[in-house]
Amino acid sequence: MVPASRTAPGTPPRKGARRRISPGRIAAWTLLGVALFVTVFPFYWMIRTALTPAADLYSDSTGLVPDHPTMINFLRVLGLTSQAEAQAAGGSGAHLDFLRYLLNSVVYSGLIAVLQTLFCAMAGYAFARLRFPGRDAVFGVLIAALMVPPIFTVLPNFVLVKNLGWLNTFAGMVAPSVLMTPFAVFFLRQFFLSIPRDVEEAATLDGVGSWGIFWRIVMPMSRGPLITIALTTTVWSWKDYLWPLLTGREEETRVLTVALGIFQQQSPNAQPDWTGLMAGSALSVLPVLVLLVVLGRRLVESLNFTGIK
Repeated sequence: MVPASRTAPGTPPRKGARRRISPGRIAAWTLLGVALFVTVFPFYWMIRTALTPAADLYSDSTGLVPDHPTMINFLRVLGLTSQAEAQAAGGSGAHLDFLRYLLNSVVYSGLIAVLQTLFCAMAGYAFARLRFPGRDAVFGVLIAALMVPPIFTVLPNFVLVKNLGWLNTFAGMVAPSVLMTPFAVFFLRQFFLSIPRDVEEAATLDGVGSWGIFWRIVMPMSRGPLITIALTTTVWSWKDYLWPLLTGREEETRVLTVALGIFQQQSPNAQPDWTGLMAGSALSVLPVLVLLVVLGRRLVESLNFTGIK
């Protein structure tokens, strides 16, 4: 018999029971709060600067909230004001076709995310389940590629894209990234190894081939890891600057990161148009933020759907 005033070992605490406050817990929450502040505060200050009139940028630079908040910076970045109105609001008069560059960024990031996730899933499944000569050696070389800094591949890729005549085209911009990356292949391979072989063997007995097993069984069960790779790839490609700057400088292929850099350089004043630049930067973050909010919940549901812990 367990006394009424005590709970059996291993029994979860009652709902609403107070957790003991320890110095370690206080220190952990303090460190978490500091890390959260350091991460979020630059984004807050970016929005705060975007809401500040250009004339008040330096006179009103110490308060956490602008004295005269305005949306004019967002309106002129979106092209909803004339050049005279933008200059009257303190803007530099620089032009930014935001919607066009936003569409280019969506195409650039979407192509890389979809194709890279697909090809990495194929490669990861091949390394996890298929048997072929030299499989382990090839996988070892692929993992060793993680130690190669990406900057080392920029020049060879640029020369190759130039020789193919793909400069200032989406084909040339996405070509070095669409096939696979070592980390994504390794990540998906490890997940595929955790899938019970009984599921695939049962499908084989029903006459399903390797291709059918991959598409009809493995891919639906791997929805969570696939979304994870797609999300990280999208975020990485959305903020990429150097490669799109080298291969997509024309209007037809210019992405947001490159456009914002050119917008900063086009300022005819002695200093950049910081309020307009911060407004454009804040707007460029919104699509990725929405994607993370929408697919973040789907990611948790997908991991629960697989039934693999």
